Amino acid sequence: MLRLFIFLDEAAGIELVLPVSPSSYSWEHANRVETVQLDQLGELNLPGGRVMGRCTLECLLPAQLYPFCNPGALDNPYIYLEQLERWSDKGTVVRFLVSGTPSNASVLIESVEYGEKDGTNDLYATIVLRQYQKPESPVLAVQGGGAEAARDSKTGAASAKTYTVVKGDTLWGIARQFYGDGSAYKRIAAANSAIIKNPNLIYPGQVLTIPALEELPAAGSDSPSVAAADATVSTYDQSAGKWTLQL
Repeated sequence: MLRLFIFLDEAAGIELVLPVSPSSYSWEHANRVETVQLDQLGELNLPGGRVMGRCTLECLLPAQLYPFCNPGALDNPYIYLEQLERWSDKGTVVRFLVSGTPSNASVLIESVEYGEKDGTNDLYATIVLRQYQKPESPVLAVQGGGAEAARDSKTGAASAKTYTVVKGDTLWGIARQFYGDGSAYKRIAAANSAIIKNPNLIYPGQVLTIPALEELPAAGSDSPSVAAADATVSTYDQSAGKWTLQL
């Protein structure tokens, strides 16, 4: 079965089919294995994470249309070469497909090496492809509503870096959720001084920065209103049905 080797620039809508299918190809799929030495147990092999795929294509870019050229092939090798080099120079992510196979991956063109051999003006090219994966941010944005926040077992720091306030939240409760200590609420307020003016007043929709525990700033000085609120004691006289406030 004839395989077509296809490059697709999905963003620009450009498709390039190699004019002559390579006689062979291979795609590397691997995982890194880490070897560790443990006392009394000896050597252990542990999974160390995925390794991105790699492929090297040896292909012919013809200067004339041979009977073995793919349908629609052009007899100008530099049209193909120019497009491949442009993708390589710009670091364009393209999709690499081999028809009739599961090979379908986003790749970067690492290099294109080419030259002539036999006086026919045909180009013989070596194309090196490396699989591409979009990097993911390690920052976990936790939405409100009582979401659980993982904490580092050694430092107690929350792994989440942002938190979106929802109705019913208090800064004390957020501090307890992330650090296991509600009294850190004023330090969270200090870390978000641009949006929190009063630690006792937060509003749904506010996005708070939650630093690691060791990076929390010291609590800021209380404003007069906050100091007064913290020093106010309220009691309820059930027989009289009244609240009494005492500063």
